[in-house]
Amino acid sequence: MHGGLSPELNSMDQIKRILRPTDVPDTGLLCDLLWSDPEQDISGWGENDRGVSFTFGADIVQACLRKHDLDLICRAHQVVEDGYEFFAKRQLVTLFSAPNYCGEFDNAGAMMSVDETLMCSFQVLKPVEKKKK
Repeated sequence: MHGGLSPELNSMDQIKRILRPTDVPDTGLLCDLLWSDPEQDISGWGENDRGVSFTFGADIVQACLRKHDLDLICRAHQVVEDGYEFFAKRQLVTLFSAPNYCGEFDNAGAMMSVDETLMCSFQVLKPVEKKKK
């Protein structure tokens, strides 16, 4: 995933059928896949502070994994301090690869590798320390 999940996602074939290139609509499946975010302390779907799409709770992650026979959802599109961050009992991981994003965040970046046994490992990319003048 890029952003997250959608209440309109019923089949992975829906993702395959998205025509590309395309403009991103203000609502609907494609919008949600790009813009939705996980949120602690909610269940179901919530209002997103971004002003577009939704937030979703751990229960939505668990239901999506069950429905689509998946073990893990890997998504991005959200700065996380250590480059990666788990959600929903390690069933979703947010991965953000740009350290010191836009020079405004002191975040690390991370890359995830998945081996042949489906074991995930992370390489953390620390921000470069600023030179003192």
